[in-house]
Amino acid sequence: MADMPKLNETIRNAAEAAASAATAVAEKAAEKAKDVHDAVADKVDGVPVGDRRVAIPGMDQEGEKLAADHDRTGSGQTPREAPAASRAERFASYDVADFAPLTGKEEDFRFTPLKRLKGLHADELTGPAPVVVVDGPEAVRVETVGRDDARIGAAGKPEDRVAANAWSSFGEATVLTVPKEVELDAPVLVDIHGTDGTPAAQHLVVDAEPFSKALVVLRHHGTAVVSQNVEFRVGDSANLTVVTLQEWDDDAVHASAQQARLGRSASFKHVLVSLGGNLVRVAPSTRFDAPGGSVEMYGLTFVDAGQHLESRLFVDHAQPHCTSRVTYKSALQGENAHGVWVGDVLIRSTAEGTDTYELNRNLILNDGPRMDSVPNLEIETGLIAGAGHASTTGQLDDEHLYYLMSRGIPEDEARRLVVRGFLFEILQQIGVEDIEARLRQAVEDELTSANH
Repeated sequence: MADMPKLNETIRNAAEAAASAATAVAEKAAEKAKDVHDAVADKVDGVPVGDRRVAIPGMDQEGEKLAADHDRTGSGQTPREAPAASRAERFASYDVADFAPLTGKEEDFRFTPLKRLKGLHADELTGPAPVVVVDGPEAVRVETVGRDDARIGAAGKPEDRVAANAWSSFGEATVLTVPKEVELDAPVLVDIHGTDGTPAAQHLVVDAEPFSKALVVLRHHGTAVVSQNVEFRVGDSANLTVVTLQEWDDDAVHASAQQARLGRSASFKHVLVSLGGNLVRVAPSTRFDAPGGSVEMYGLTFVDAGQHLESRLFVDHAQPHCTSRVTYKSALQGENAHGVWVGDVLIRSTAEGTDTYELNRNLILNDGPRMDSVPNLEIETGLIAGAGHASTTGQLDDEHLYYLMSRGIPEDEARRLVVRGFLFEILQQIGVEDIEARLRQAVEDELTSANH
């Protein structure tokens, strides 16, 4: 036992070295790809700016013309027209019949293998939806409601055929309400368990009423072929954290459109972790309905051999003085492992004072995986506090592995330490220790199975 302090010190030094190496990897990659549009001064290129207002060089106060003038309301638009030049013009409908059949050439589906959707985009969704069980404080109200409930559809319309098919097919929805001015002292655990492989539809609503505060965990597991719409309504000055976990069995197929609407000075934090499933496609989006809101969106995906894990997010800045931060990380290993990240941020002409940044970083752990990363930033006003995006994809740096190995750490363990430091930053955003511990172990198991 006399050697225990020395052993603990060795372990601590190894962990610190791994964290340092992971940080150095990320910073080195970010320096090569960072693209930040941020200026703070009394004048920029001779253009005066007021208090907390920044003008981007080369743009007037009305913003840059990104496309030819035309109707931005969507009126008269048909689903078979050419793709919209702006994210603001994206077609949306509750009816699947309004969307043309998918061919795989559409921008939203050019990375998605349609055959592996198992009919979620084309067939009637008649199977049983995964079972939903809610465990949380007594103050939380849980209801099963019909399609005609007024709360359904308040967060937004489906923007693709898969989400619209789910909307056209679901019969009942689960509505979870956090009452006004209630601050929950424990997380709300929503267990979503699939047991059937017949294509199905599912609908969930989480309503955080004004001045409330809650943490809600959506855990998906079991086997299923399901298209899902999830709505988050965050009332004025409410604070809602949502953790969505995709821990499906290897044969599961899951498409989930998760839309959030934020009221005045509302705060929303969305943490996505995708580990299991054959094909998992999650599309979280956030829209601001009033000034002063803030959103943080974090994501972690660990893509193994043969898996397709896709994340497509959208932040719609339509109100002034709102803030958004996006950080997604992926690790990929094994033959035909395919990861996809598409991040869209739109700053409309009315969204003066916006402060936004999105970041995607990806580690390729061996030969065989493919990662597609597409950050998109669209700006319609120059009067913003800051905007930027960055995307990096690469392998582990040999120099940083050598740094650890020179301190007596075997190569396999050094690789694991670097990946841990890279990914665990996201897991720390969850805020529920037992869930974080389980997911850390899941990542460890993935790394061990591939001898990294």
